[in-house]
Amino acid sequence: MYGRLTGRRLPFLNKAPEEGLKVSALHGARNGLYVEGSICSIPCVMLVDTGANVTLVRTDLAQKLKDNFIYTAPNIFLKSATGEKAEIHGKLDAAIECGSRKFQHRIYVADITDPCILGLDFLQKFNFTVDLEKNELRTGGEEILLFSASAEHSKLCFVLAKEKTIIPARSECLIQGVPEVSGKFRYAVTDFPSQVSQKGVLVAATLVDLKREAIPVRVLNLDNKPKTVDKGAVIATCAPVVDFVVRPQEFSKSLRLPSILENLERLNEEQ
Repeated sequence: MYGRLTGRRLPFLNKAPEEGLKVSALHGARNGLYVEGSICSIPCVMLVDTGANVTLVRTDLAQKLKDNFIYTAPNIFLKSATGEKAEIHGKLDAAIECGSRKFQHRIYVADITDPCILGLDFLQKFNFTVDLEKNELRTGGEEILLFSASAEHSKLCFVLAKEKTIIPARSECLIQGVPEVSGKFRYAVTDFPSQVSQKGVLVAATLVDLKREAIPVRVLNLDNKPKTVDKGAVIATCAPVVDFVVRPQEFSKSLRLPSILENLERLNEEQ
């Protein structure tokens, strides 16, 4: 095996391991794509950067993991495509959770604006495929949704009425909705939209899966008169769910989020 490598030029191996660290940008861009996950069980959003040859974690987040911290030699810098530089403070052997799996990987610590940047080293090592058309990250048969970086795009989603609906006076009912734009994020919590002109109507906070054909939105008409909701009207807003905390004493290990959502939808239909 060693004989086969003799005479072959491997540029990366000719350098010290901490040299030649590159990233597209030190500051997240509005058109960047992110994935929800965690580093050593600390929830965070991670920028997917195929222009980075190294995976990075922000300094303040790394300080929470100081037990795993490995110091590097001084004067080692991270370079961006725009010529910016940031000092590398150290590195970590971290468990990165992405989708339903955890991946053990070495990451570097630097003063970046995003909590974490997943570089090409991570994507190639674990055979990830980035699908920009569907905004998905795929590995091992699993599809992980990517979402945009802009505040409006990543933080808020409007739910529109699927059909014209009449809410009876002093009554509660379920309205079927659809997301205004699909693919922003998958799991979300519905809330009352400030833009709604229907006074006297309340919207229940509900955990929903935006990949489903219809989104159940529970509304309450407090008025003494029926309320009409036209098709395409904004009935709720959705905020992305960043993390789920399951208490072992309340849920079994076999209970997963999709089954919870199915039970909630079944309950809504029965009521």
